[in-house]
Amino acid sequence: MPFTVAEFQDLVRILKEKPEWREELRRLVLTEELLALPEQLATFRAQTEQRFQELVEAQKRIEAQVAELAEAQKHTEVQVAELAEAQKHTEVQVAELIQTVRTLTVDVGWLKGSSLEADYRMKAYAYFGRLLRRVRVLSPDELASLLDHAVDTGALSADQAHEIFLADAVVRGKRPEDAAEVYLVVEVSWGVGPQDVERAVRRAELFAKTGAPTLPVVAGKTVTAEAARLAQAMKVWQVTDGQLVSPELV
Repeated sequence: MPFTVAEFQDLVRILKEKPEWREELRRLVLTEELLALPEQLATFRAQTEQRFQELVEAQKRIEAQVAELAEAQKHTEVQVAELAEAQKHTEVQVAELIQTVRTLTVDVGWLKGSSLEADYRMKAYAYFGRLLRRVRVLSPDELASLLDHAVDTGALSADQAHEIFLADAVVRGKRPEDAAEVYLVVEVSWGVGPQDVERAVRRAELFAKTGAPTLPVVAGKTVTAEAARLAQAMKVWQVTDGQLVSPELV
């Protein structure tokens, strides 16, 4: 028997009047899944809102952390700048210290050399007495007078005389075998090097232009191996820590 429109209208009216029938009809018409859908949607919506709130909170925490990192970065940059400035200051101090040490080294070397030079002048007999007799160190006035005479006679130029006058010591004595007067042109250095040997030879050769027999001598606490070889080759006497050494024995 067909279901008419009038009957459908009556059904609609009855369902409106009896909500419990409407609920029963819904259960009959809809599947369990469709019936559960509103509740599921509500749950999903609640979960979504909760998750959204969690994301909002997480975003706030991230923003706070980013702000903290930015502040920490600024602080780090300030520290790095301070360290860079401190490094520059330290480098300046180190450079000044190095220069001070170099200056002190030069000064100490000069003082040691000057002290040793004075020692050789005062104890000339002790150092050179086995090489010459009647050993005597020429005073600056005596040496200047001798060199001025050599310049006046044309034996030396003024520059050559000045070069000889720069020698650390000029010693006069007599050769034991024939009592001939001999001069020693002495270069004194705490540590004798090749340059000291060359200076002694050059100044002794200039002094020999005065007509007096002359011997080059180097003296010091120590002599480098290179300086010792050069002294042997150039016939230079050595006084090492007070010990006289002949060129033939070097």
